[in-house]
Amino acid sequence: MSSGRKKVLLKVIILGDSGVGKTSLMNQYVSKSFSNQYKATIGADFLTKEVLVDDRLVTMQIWDTAGQERFQSLGVAFYRGADCCVLAYDVNNSKTFEHVDQWRDEFLIQASPRDPDEFPFVLLGNKVDVEESKRMVSPKRAMAWCQSKGNAPYFETSAKEAINVDQAFQTIARNALSRETDVDIDFPDTINLPTNNQSHDPGCAC
Repeated sequence: MSSGRKKVLLKVIILGDSGVGKTSLMNQYVSKSFSNQYKATIGADFLTKEVLVDDRLVTMQIWDTAGQERFQSLGVAFYRGADCCVLAYDVNNSKTFEHVDQWRDEFLIQASPRDPDEFPFVLLGNKVDVEESKRMVSPKRAMAWCQSKGNAPYFETSAKEAINVDQAFQTIARNALSRETDVDIDFPDTINLPTNNQSHDPGCAC
């Protein structure tokens, strides 16, 4: 495109155990809605939202995958091409936090990003609207995990009360976009193909 400002599509995957609020987080961010009715996601679903990131208009395609084991075989198709992976857990359920490592490993296996050590992950501790006495995972514990994973960003969120949801997704979009920029540099849109007698041009990067 001659404008040099092509529309960017960012693919974001939300992973985590069933019931941690993945669908609710996505719905709260995209449509500012929350439902108390719990309905397990079957397979995967996605919503899109256009956002401005540092004056660039990007379309976020947010994939919400099922937390149940039996759907994990669907993984490869959903994970491939992701620009950022969101790992969600429930701050009131320590098991969901303990499983974050497995979700991260699963993503790296299925998505096979070309730079696994640099791939952007964002950790969300959801359901902070529940009374403090029920909390089982401290912010300190979550932040220690993030530090051990290359200082991944961490947000405590509530899909129900819309706490930190927009801020978290803004960071998710920015991290995904920084990766997209790298891709643009490595793979230019225009490739000049040599024509007939120029095919042996010494300047050709064949």
